[in-house]
This record gives sequence, structure tokens and C-alpha cells, in this order.
Amino acid sequence: MTSIKRIGVLTSGGDAPGMNAAIRAVVRTAIYHHIEVTGIYRGYEGLIENDLFVMDSRSVSSILTQGGTILKSARCPEFRTKEGRATAYKNLKDANIDALVTIGGDGTFTGAEVFSDEYDIPVMCIPGTIDNDLFGTDYTIGYDTANNTVIEAIDKIRDTAASHSRLFFVEVMGRDSGCIALNAGVAAGAEAILMPEKDTAIDELIQMLEEGMDKNKSSMIVIVAEGEKNGGAYHVAKRVKEKFDFFDTKVSILGHLQRGGSPSSFDRILATRMGYHAVKELLKGNSKSTIGFKGNQIVTTPLHVALHSDVFKLDEELLEISKVMSI
Repeated sequence: MTSIKRIGVLTSGGDAPGMNAAIRAVVRTAIYHHIEVTGIYRGYEGLIENDLFVMDSRSVSSILTQGGTILKSARCPEFRTKEGRATAYKNLKDANIDALVTIGGDGTFTGAEVFSDEYDIPVMCIPGTIDNDLFGTDYTIGYDTANNTVIEAIDKIRDTAASHSRLFFVEVMGRDSGCIALNAGVAAGAEAILMPEKDTAIDELIQMLEEGMDKNKSSMIVIVAEGEKNGGAYHVAKRVKEKFDFFDTKVSILGHLQRGGSPSSFDRILATRMGYHAVKELLKGNSKSTIGFKGNQIVTTPLHVALHSDVFKLDEELLEISKVMSI
């Protein structure tokens, strides 16, 4: 066991359902082991501005079911500078914080790695992002909830699409990752899925839609990840409409509703397990690592491996299944 006496916890980057469950687990696990906890508002920005407060077990009461993050979140360009990180470190030491738990995505992890390298502060990172695009874990906190939100929305869109024989283009989040688009598309029975990782020409998409019409489909749904290469749902719909003008075409942008809502049971348990293990790993002397979930087991991955690996890919089998199921 290390001599850690106080742990700081922050959330940074885009919020994700389940972040509060992770915060709760970090706080209560630390306190159980007689470690004090300091909450840091607004991520690295709050660390630079010294927006800190002492947390106890009651600080995290009744937050398990809440979406978003009680610690708030923010982007912080200043933390990318040496001067900004120097201020953050001074505030950290003045608050007697011995180690840091950060919850967020790759930007959050990158900041933690640089900060820890410069000042030798122990850090443990928990993956919280709806995009599910981080190396070292099968699932990130918030991904399951976001998928359920998207699927529920698509199911409702399907009802009205079938009533009017409409073609709907539904845009989901995923600037750099098609995980939500792929999984929600398969679960909701989409006729086509457009993702950043896969080039789909408009002519190819039109051919798929024409085949669906030939089979007398009463409605068709095309899922478009916001980062796909044709320019997003509105642009794709416009180009399809130019060649497919007899079809009643509609566009729905799901936007930030995908980030909100009460976390699913899966996300609550995942976040709780990750928060618990983040503290346990710090107390064992582990640092500069991410907490992950693989094969129903909690694992750790060195930060430099998680951040600099190029092997993250979409599930190839699910890609093939999406083609087969769309006929």
C-alpha cells in the first residue's frame, strides 16, 4: 500500500451517463480505505482556477441515477501549456492532493499523461465517453446508455416512417467513431449505416435503397454517423433526393440528447467497478494507467499504450451482420 492520503477526482471533456456513478465509487472506495477526497469542478480548468472542495460519502448521495456529472466538465486549452499545468500542480500540492483520478476520453487521458510525466503525480484514468472509441476496454462509461437512447428514438421514427412510407436519415454522434451508428443500426434494423471508418458512395447507398424498394419495404432507415465522409445526414439526404426524388425523405438529427438521461444498469455497474478499481490500483502503487473492461474482467492498460495504439477497430463480425440483416 502507498502513502496516499488524499485523492483528487475530476471529469473532463464530453459528459457521459454513468460519470456520477464513477465519481461515487471513487469517493466511497477512498473513504472506506481512510483516504480523503477532493472534488475538482470543471476538469482541468477547475484545477487551474483552484475550484476545489472536500468530498465525503454524503457528497455523492443520490447521484447514481443522474446523467451528466456533478463535478461539471469543460475543455481547457490553458492546460495544454506548461504555465497552465504549473498552476494546476501548485493548486494540487496546496490542497495536499497526492494522486488524481480523471474520468473522460482521450483528451482527458492525454492531459493526465503529460501532467503525470512533468510532475510525477500518480494518476489513474477511467474511460467515460459515449463514443466507445478508447483502446484498452470493450466498453466505455456512457456507451450503453447512449445506444439505448438512440435505439429508442429510431424505433419511434420507424413507426412514423412506416405510416407514410418514408425514407429517414438519422444522424447520430460519432465524429471519429462509428460504434454508436453500427450497434444502434443493427439493433434498430437500419437499411444502411454510414460511418467514418467505412467509405460508402452515394451511388452505392442508392443501390441499397432501390433494392429495399424492390422488396416492398414500407419504410427505410439510414443511420449516419456525424463524422462520416459524405458530410452528414442533411448532405447525404440532399444527394439521395436528387436521384431518388419520388421517395418522401426526412432527416432527424439526434444530437446531444444522446449524452443525457439516467444511466443504464450496465453503465452504473461498469462505472462503479471502474471507480472502485481506480482507487485500489492507486493504493497498490499503480499509476499512469487506464481502467478497462475486457471479457467481464477489470483490467489496466498503461496510458502510453492506450493513447498511442492504432489497433482500435469496429467489430468486423458486426459489420458483416449489418449487411446481412439489411436485405
